[in-house]
Amino acid sequence: MVTTLFRRSIPRLREILSTWAALVLLGLWSTPSHAVPAFARQTGQNCLACHAGGQFPELTPYGRLFKLTGYTLGSRAIPLSVMAVLDYTDVRNPKDSTGVKDTTDFYKNGQPIFDVASVFLAGKITDNLGLFAQATYANYDHQNGNNDWVGHFGPDNTELRYADRFISPGNDLIVGAFANNNPSMQDVWNSSSAWGYPYVGPTFALGAPASPLLDGGLAQNAVGAGVYAYWNQTLYGEFSLYKTANGPFGFLHPFDNSQILRIKDGAPYWRLAYTKAFGPHNIMVGTSGLVARIHEGTDTAASDSTLPTDRFRDYGVDAQYQYILDPHTVTAHISYIHENVKWGDQAALGYDNSSDTVNEFKLKGAYVYDAKYGASLAYQQTTGSTDAGLYTDPTASEVAFNANGSPNTTVWIPEVFWTPVQYVRIGAQYWHFTRFSGSSNNYNGVGRNASDNDTLFFYVWGAY
Repeated sequence: MVTTLFRRSIPRLREILSTWAALVLLGLWSTPSHAVPAFARQTGQNCLACHAGGQFPELTPYGRLFKLTGYTLGSRAIPLSVMAVLDYTDVRNPKDSTGVKDTTDFYKNGQPIFDVASVFLAGKITDNLGLFAQATYANYDHQNGNNDWVGHFGPDNTELRYADRFISPGNDLIVGAFANNNPSMQDVWNSSSAWGYPYVGPTFALGAPASPLLDGGLAQNAVGAGVYAYWNQTLYGEFSLYKTANGPFGFLHPFDNSQILRIKDGAPYWRLAYTKAFGPHNIMVGTSGLVARIHEGTDTAASDSTLPTDRFRDYGVDAQYQYILDPHTVTAHISYIHENVKWGDQAALGYDNSSDTVNEFKLKGAYVYDAKYGASLAYQQTTGSTDAGLYTDPTASEVAFNANGSPNTTVWIPEVFWTPVQYVRIGAQYWHFTRFSGSSNNYNGVGRNASDNDTLFFYVWGAY
């Protein structure tokens, strides 16, 4: 199957080699620097100091310490960085049952594209205060009234963090506070949703029809603040509260207000973790949770109090392992999230059930040699209750139509990547679906199989 897909892709790859080569040569011939990104300039460290095997955004113990101490280690420096992604997507079967290519779900299939770019304002403000602010341009953000794809530039992950550290014989305590616009953005382990795998993926491809709210559902829709403590580099705990990112905080929301999720009162988020380092090994075992009441509908003309609320309860467990000893880097992540949703107005929504569940399991392991050559394998499984009213959307395209009313989806993602210089990564992923929308075969009722959504994805990811 992989061989067949590669053969189909070879003629198209010639079209993108020149584009990729230009970006790679730009990286290779740039003056060597530690400016990758602004935090490296601030600390004077190579990217490897903070990122495991150079796999940004995966953090090393030093990188976690840098973030937990408020992005304040080192001296103030130029706080600007930029990032861009060029990529190429080839879905195994981009056509519907009539043989017509689906140009909504698989737009630009088989063509190289400039996908996204970000600018970062990040670094030390005072000895105890630091900032991470990202704004992103998505070249294919949404479709307008004529169904043309339109680019959009807006705020992305943004965090202001205060921290202090108290060290005495036998004790090391870091305490801090933060404000951000994405629950779990404050996390320093890559088994959490904000910084979890995949770190980059295809824009035009199909994915699981459902995911828990805790897995990015409130990203940039909410703004919150919290406190945390980390004792003896062993026990970590935090608590935060999130509200709708509107009013004076509307600048942290990248979309127009008609698309924003509206949270009733506040949504609490918590995180607990145990960590242990022994030699080059480092482990973490943790848990997290989010409870939120979300008003049905996103119509800005309706006040929050006029709309019923859906209650989301999400609970997760996760773990991380790292082995870092030059020239070898091994990392592994595992996470599981269970979500229960109780619908506020089942009849108006047209759902079969008064409440539904979603379960999400993720597993990923990676190896990097000499901070240049790497490979990983990820497994992701989504399961949940069957609800035809929730998942069977009559407006969906034929290839995305869910005839089973089920979120059950399973995908394997092998990846290889090469980092020729510390601020350019070139990689290839293959997304292989063994189940999609509740079935391996004929999940849309007109003959489409899960494997038809298999996706070959190439990317060049640069940061400076």
